[in-house]
Amino acid sequence: MTARAFAVLGTGSDVGKSLITAGICRLLHRTGVRVAPFKAQNMSLNSFVTPDGLEIGRAQALQAEACGLSPHVDMNPILLKPESDRCSQVVVLGKVLAKQEASAYYYDGRPRLWSVVTDSYARLSSQYDVMVIEGAGSAAEVNLRKWDLVNWPVVEFAEAQVLLVADIDRGGVFAQVVGTLDLLEPAERARVCGIIINKFRGDATLFADGVDFLESRTGIPVLGVVPFLRDLMLDQEDSLDLVRHQQTSFASDCINIAVILLPHMSNFTDFNVLMAEKDVALKYVSTPSALVDADSVIIPGSKNTLADLSYLRERGFAPLLDNHLQVRRELIGICGGYQMLGRRITDPDCVEQGGSSCGLGYLNTETEITSAKYTSQIEAYPMDFFPVGQSLVRGYQIHMGVTRRVNELPCFRVCRHSVLSEEGRQSMTTHTEEFDGAMRHDGLVWGTYIHGVFDEPGFRRAWLNRTRERKGLLSLDSHTSKSVTARLQGELDRWADHLSRNVDLSCLLR
Repeated sequence: MTARAFAVLGTGSDVGKSLITAGICRLLHRTGVRVAPFKAQNMSLNSFVTPDGLEIGRAQALQAEACGLSPHVDMNPILLKPESDRCSQVVVLGKVLAKQEASAYYYDGRPRLWSVVTDSYARLSSQYDVMVIEGAGSAAEVNLRKWDLVNWPVVEFAEAQVLLVADIDRGGVFAQVVGTLDLLEPAERARVCGIIINKFRGDATLFADGVDFLESRTGIPVLGVVPFLRDLMLDQEDSLDLVRHQQTSFASDCINIAVILLPHMSNFTDFNVLMAEKDVALKYVSTPSALVDADSVIIPGSKNTLADLSYLRERGFAPLLDNHLQVRRELIGICGGYQMLGRRITDPDCVEQGGSSCGLGYLNTETEITSAKYTSQIEAYPMDFFPVGQSLVRGYQIHMGVTRRVNELPCFRVCRHSVLSEEGRQSMTTHTEEFDGAMRHDGLVWGTYIHGVFDEPGFRRAWLNRTRERKGLLSLDSHTSKSVTARLQGELDRWADHLSRNVDLSCLLR
């Protein structure tokens, strides 16, 4: 190993480790340092497909972008995708290894997977000057320490110094920091070179006494207090961030979009770009009554399609969706949501829970869930009869299942997608004549397997304008959405600038 390393560990989940890591990566990259991110094991339903068709956590894709790199599977060699409270799909080096109960994974996984972690880290560290390691959960998970694959074993293997991040927004920041450090082994504590207090609201000078207390009590410098950046539009790893979007208010002069908050929802980052549009009011809804004033309802991706389909029925969503369509409003399904829109879903190999179920019946499609997972980056064009023009769509597909259209129109003509070579190392882009998705004849119900379908500004604005026309609003110029995309592309630099103003990283950078 040639790279120097430091690690960003936290006092708990959702304290901001992923974004702090991304920001530091960006700052290092801007100084000309060859830097790469690394998270040995990620637990998230927000994932991304690399250019060679392999699956990693979405946060590591963002961190790779911060480093000016293409995402690579070595940046996140193990990805756990929860399917229930006790069971997860285990993705290793971008491919599905198994579906395991948590107890079996922890008891049996470490001996087999530790070499995967170290091999991935060694490959990356031999190519870069600096490695920025992100931990998981709390730095003091004492009950899991003997099976740990992501925090201290990686820190020690990389001989890394540690930044400890705490979240003041949730309260109890002194107990977070002092308690975490108290539970560390002496050798672990000795690696902690600084503390960052994240998500501060208000006048930071009022926390000066708090900084003095922490430094005198722990003997470790507080490198900065980071103010909460309210309108930051970077992909979040944890769905905890969605709670604030449940309070969004619909408006008559906006396109009102309701995304149904599924228990096993995946890839909610599909909708971040829609929230950034000035004429969109988007909220995540958990009750059927919240759909009443929506112009468009989206059923998002799911890690357990059959269970979430049952949830929709049990919570009484189906009658409200019927009413929604009767007044000629739009219903969209993405990935698992697309599967739910069809006539039937079968799971003959018990990939999820086995058996079969009638779908919602809004599209004439049938889906069979299969054990083979399809992952690919993709480019496609809307079909001629899809009334949104011929704007290119770019995204990625991650799904287990094959959907068959029965006398139903496809939504998109796929022009390119990534394909693994036989060696499984390189990717190539190929022209195809494949089709994606399905659409009802009136265009008001459609589904697709393409995650990121709204990311391209041309398609997004054409789709939004179609909704505006139905609502009697004037269409907006395409530059409206192009400016949104440009602003989002600058968010990494805005976040890095925010960090550099509020955190003294000079000792770390030296």
